[in-house]
Amino acid sequence: MKCFRLMLSVALMSLSVTAVAQSDAQKSFDTLKTLAGSWEGQTAASGTPLDGKMMHVSLRVTSMGNALVHEMTGAGRPDDPITMLYLDGDRLLLTHYCDAGNRPRMAGKMSPDGKTVDFDFLDVAGSTENGHMYHAVFTVIDANHHSEDWTYMMPGDKPFHARLDLQRIK
Repeated sequence: MKCFRLMLSVALMSLSVTAVAQSDAQKSFDTLKTLAGSWEGQTAASGTPLDGKMMHVSLRVTSMGNALVHEMTGAGRPDDPITMLYLDGDRLLLTHYCDAGNRPRMAGKMSPDGKTVDFDFLDVAGSTENGHMYHAVFTVIDANHHSEDWTYMMPGDKPFHARLDLQRIK
């Protein structure tokens, strides 16, 4: 009987550890889902043609709440890259469908204050000849303001950084 109790205790402890890891990813995902809506703001990308350009961002919860679609458009841009955010087990993942023709994946972690989700590069599918997205940070300021920081790794491993300070328009 003691053996059974010990095995039951170990099983329950391992389940509770798994639940904590999943709840951290779920908490991060739930925070990002609060950003669903339409946003606009200017790009800060010093010394580039993107600097000062007005950008529009749409975030939409889809797939019965299992995914968040991020779509970005801007004046003078011929297309709009799509980013999907979703849970994969106990991880929050991001896949960026890039206009460079590749699909980098990143894993997200929430900051201790619960306002920032920081995505680190995992891997990339497709050619990196023209570079690839490497890092993303989403910071919730309040219900109507958030910022996004995106780092693109140019050919030759030269990082390019752009920041968006966004205001909710819907």
